[in-house]
Amino acid sequence: MVYPYSVLMSVYSGETALNLRQSIDSIYAQDCLPSEFVLVVDGPVDTSLLEVINSYPSVKVIKLPENVGLGAALNEGLKHVTCDIVARMDSDDVAFTNRCGREYSKISEGLDIVSSSLLEFEEDISNITGRRDLPVTQDEIIEFSRKRNPFNHPCVMFRKSAVIAAGGYNSDFPFFEDYDLWIRMLMNGARVANIEEPLLYMRTDEGMFLRRGGREYGRIMLDFHKSLIDRGWTTKETYLTGAVPHYLICIMPEFIRRAVYRMLHRKH
Repeated sequence: MVYPYSVLMSVYSGETALNLRQSIDSIYAQDCLPSEFVLVVDGPVDTSLLEVINSYPSVKVIKLPENVGLGAALNEGLKHVTCDIVARMDSDDVAFTNRCGREYSKISEGLDIVSSSLLEFEEDISNITGRRDLPVTQDEIIEFSRKRNPFNHPCVMFRKSAVIAAGGYNSDFPFFEDYDLWIRMLMNGARVANIEEPLLYMRTDEGMFLRRGGREYGRIMLDFHKSLIDRGWTTKETYLTGAVPHYLICIMPEFIRRAVYRMLHRKH
């Protein structure tokens, strides 16, 4: 059955054709099908990716002449989305078949953001390496958000109207565009929830641990959390107990950072 929601995805040259096809196929295997699929091609991509994209004639493709980054690409995609309810999907993840149905049912209760737990995998979804659980209720999410990202972005479903009212994705904080958006939405009165059960397989690889570390990443992370103090969303004490320890993990050698991450997201 088709439901009145859109799927929004962005893909860039760093993606593989196999991952993209697996991700799109998982959406078309939903027991609650979207009425629209908007795919933003963020800059030039190779022929293998174009072949995959062109094999789905029902997908609305928005091609950008140059790579602008995830936040800006998603903002452009939102301009072409016609449904108010939007399911985010990354180009290398795999949705459970009941993902969108569960989230659509939940967001229809009057919420502005819904996400869920997810399972992390390497290479194949049979190789589960971890699980990400998050607080479930509005109050718990708000409290958690003062230190950490309160939603798993790859499996978020949101209301476009609430995203636009909060100013959309902001590229001022690379790597933290989604976290920044959620904070602005919460400050704007957004009604939110997380579903406790996992509804998506998120791909992890060597590059993920490299991207989430280093002094530059750590500096951006500290700047972002300082902005939360300036906005009155958090305190200096929370910054010292949340952001600073996170920074120390960022600048650790990659193999130590990987071990800490695995410990925090170990399988249940």
